[in-house]
Amino acid sequence: MTDDMTPEQISRRTTAAFDAAVGAGRDLGLDVADAKVLYELFSVVVHLAPSPVVARIPVVLPGSTDLDSLARRQQEELDVTRWLADQGVPVTVPSPLVPREPVRRDGFSMTFWAFVEEDRTAETDYVANAATVPDLHAALRSYPGRIPFLSSAEPWFVTEGLERLGERPDLIGPQDLDRARREWRILEPLVSSREAFEKRFPGIDVQTVHGDCPAANIMPTVDGALYADFEMVTSGPVEWDMASLGPEFREAYDRGARSNGMRPLDEDVMRFVDAVGALRTIAFLSLTPHLPDLAGYLLPMVEQWRRTPFAAGLEG
Repeated sequence: MTDDMTPEQISRRTTAAFDAAVGAGRDLGLDVADAKVLYELFSVVVHLAPSPVVARIPVVLPGSTDLDSLARRQQEELDVTRWLADQGVPVTVPSPLVPREPVRRDGFSMTFWAFVEEDRTAETDYVANAATVPDLHAALRSYPGRIPFLSSAEPWFVTEGLERLGERPDLIGPQDLDRARREWRILEPLVSSREAFEKRFPGIDVQTVHGDCPAANIMPTVDGALYADFEMVTSGPVEWDMASLGPEFREAYDRGARSNGMRPLDEDVMRFVDAVGALRTIAFLSLTPHLPDLAGYLLPMVEQWRRTPFAAGLEG
């Protein structure tokens, strides 16, 4: 069994990421005299103050993710957000003060973003946010870049995570793990192949989507709300962006879709993306050694998964 990182080890990891961001920013000609950490979880986010630049440094990654594959995903995010901004979509943007590309330093790969002041008085209404997601999807339909199909599902990571969890019966018991692996054998082909997905769900269009619950990734700023955190940008059905959200959110999405000519959510595809999302949640338990608090967030979702039909009824 792999030992979980201690608070001291996590602190050293954060410090290393901070130092790498400060050093990279200085090398790029930025004034970083008052740099500070804004946030840390899967990534460490550093405001390179007094420069209006924020560095985001991923620090908790699947074991098989290398810097090359991470940099490719980061470049996709930089390209998509810059393109959206050029179309007039309200979105957080790459910093114009540095080259628009990932920077590697001290074993990290990081991206740099324009600093925006968050409106801390704003009350977040996630259901209202869900009603605006079709607007984002409408804009992304014409994105000219090529994004891999359901790359944010990370099927290789789910396979890897379910394998590693065999060594962590404290996180998931053998009966649950056996069910998860059997479900994944059914779902993985539909995640890994656009052709297989389109055969199983004929008539469902595939396009560029946010990839990571955009309704929860709208940042309130003093200049208005901005779509943010496109680091999981992918191509797939629009349902992917609404996975694991309840009926109220889906009804809000459909209202927004009707208002701008987008199609409503498809129930069969929703069951599919919900099932894949549940298995991704279980696979994320394998990252607990790197982020011990993670289990507390994920285990209630595993309990909910136990009450769902096997593979969301898609085994037929």
